[in-house]
Amino acid sequence: MEKPNIVQLNNQYINDENMKKRYEEEETRRRHRFIGWILVFIILLFILPAYNLVASYISLQNKQAQIVRLHKQQKRLDAKTESEKRFAERLKNDTFVEKYARAKYYYSIDGETIYPAPNLLPK
Repeated sequence: MEKPNIVQLNNQYINDENMKKRYEEEETRRRHRFIGWILVFIILLFILPAYNLVASYISLQNKQAQIVRLHKQQKRLDAKTESEKRFAERLKNDTFVEKYARAKYYYSIDGETIYPAPNLLPK
């Protein structure tokens, strides 16, 4: 392999240009480093609010699911309360009370024979 026939001149202008080039490269590195630190700071600055936003969103979803569960529970309890109110209203009727007592507690009139049948309570 042959040596290249290029000879570099070593004069004041070349040295000044090389020095200027090194200075510009160093300045560029400093700027890049500074911008890098700024970007790291900005990223760190946005991590906490983003985390809080995600945590708030998850909390909101949990609250909405809890609201749905509570609405279902309220409907069940309202239906049960309504059923109990109807039953209490029916207990004001003497013939119903008599039938209910005979079926549930096996009360009988003298001389009656009771044959228990499951699930025949009046409702």
